Amino acid sequence: MMLNQRRHHILVVDDEDLIRDILREGLEQAGYECRTAADGLEALEILEHEPVDVVITDISMPRLDGIQLADRIYRSHSADVIVMTGFAENLSYEDIIARGASDFIQKPVGVREIILRLERVIRERTISSEQRRTEAELRSSLQKLRRVIGQTVNALASSLEKRDPYTAGHQQRVARIAHAVALQMGLPEEQAEGIRIAGILHDIGKISVPTDILAKPGRLSANEFNLIKEHPQVGYDILKDIEFDPPVATSIIQHHERLNGSGYPQGITADDIIIEARILAVTDVVEAMASHRPYRPSLGVDRALAEIAAHSGTLYDPDVVKSCLTLFEHQRDFFE
Repeated sequence: MMLNQRRHHILVVDDEDLIRDILREGLEQAGYECRTAADGLEALEILEHEPVDVVITDISMPRLDGIQLADRIYRSHSADVIVMTGFAENLSYEDIIARGASDFIQKPVGVREIILRLERVIRERTISSEQRRTEAELRSSLQKLRRVIGQTVNALASSLEKRDPYTAGHQQRVARIAHAVALQMGLPEEQAEGIRIAGILHDIGKISVPTDILAKPGRLSANEFNLIKEHPQVGYDILKDIEFDPPVATSIIQHHERLNGSGYPQGITADDIIIEARILAVTDVVEAMASHRPYRPSLGVDRALAEIAAHSGTLYDPDVVKSCLTLFEHQRDFFE
């Protein structure tokens, strides 16, 4: 019984009329659509204008032989190739497959064996086609998911910036700097992209802080500052159940932690702070110091860089600090 669910198109190429006629009759009886060609050049002409799933070709033919034909098909067409080879040809299986054939058969050969080989090639062709289609669908779904995640991330960040116009753009700038620092450190793009997402969302917990505190022009009271210090935990609680591939929620709860344990909210030390949070800690400080705030004007990029350099190894990861300083030596347009 044939395995194909549609009538596959087969092209038989041989310079002997009798062989072409026998194979065509046998293949058509088996349910295949069959065309024939007397040599490789005629076969290529058919391939340019008609659908062909599998080409069955002899080797020894005038103008363009079967091996040359298989090579041309491999480079320019989607059809599979089965080569028929006589005992006189001094070609190995490896030689024939390397030139683009899917299988080969030693002559003399019967129609039944041709059909069996053809069914195997079509089965493999169908499986390969289904795999490619599945992979394409998965890539499309992944791209769609990434777009949705990106839109959701930006919407969350925008909701905070509308409550706190004085820090509008802060999260986006931290995200850009953190992404660039991660790449400067040699981290993979996928990990750097996760850090960028965490950067966009790192202050999302401030959505729980009253706007009059966020926009207060003077010094915060102890109680007000303690309320501000809760935002990493609140951000973590908001995002912890969202299945980001990168550790976004953990990056957010740790981005105010310091290597010596003086940070908040958990007071953890170097060994427990993930690299994503270490990068956010440095870039958050640089952006905050270099930007205007309700309670003070911008302190400038140079002073911000001096701050992280002065506390490298005590508060901030020295590798992150080094990469950040190197980055700003060559690029300073993050605040434009």
